Amino acid sequence: MRIFLEEQFPPERQMAEVGAPGRIFLLAFSGDEPAGYASMREAEAPKGLDDQKAIEIVQLYSEQKMIGKGVGAALMEACIDQARQRGKDWVWLGVWEHNQRAIAFYQKWGFERFGEHVFLVGLDAQTDWWMKKKL
Repeated sequence: MRIFLEEQFPPERQMAEVGAPGRIFLLAFSGDEPAGYASMREAEAPKGLDDQKAIEIVQLYSEQKMIGKGVGAALMEACIDQARQRGKDWVWLGVWEHNQRAIAFYQKWGFERFGEHVFLVGLDAQTDWWMKKKL
């Protein structure tokens, strides 16, 4: 995990992504306190969504103490609104195959599995499921 975080989340890389074309960042607050965030990316969709107008939800996170308080739902609704505003027909994401809580959340929102890929967390190869939702 340390290797993954050092490679994927250095501050300079995060700041470059914030201003990059095709990137969208959404922040959730509870009063003045940060409660969660989501990021989206307009990029080539994986096989199974070829030639479709689609956008990826790259990250959707809620502060641990905010889980179950509607933050994830508010962020998902905002992501779907952003996708529709950009004329997309599909929204898709990747989720670790063993993250049952997240999978159940996405299924509740109408996402269906359509593929998978290997995702490296440091030196550990893990399988992510691709899930999609028709808008």
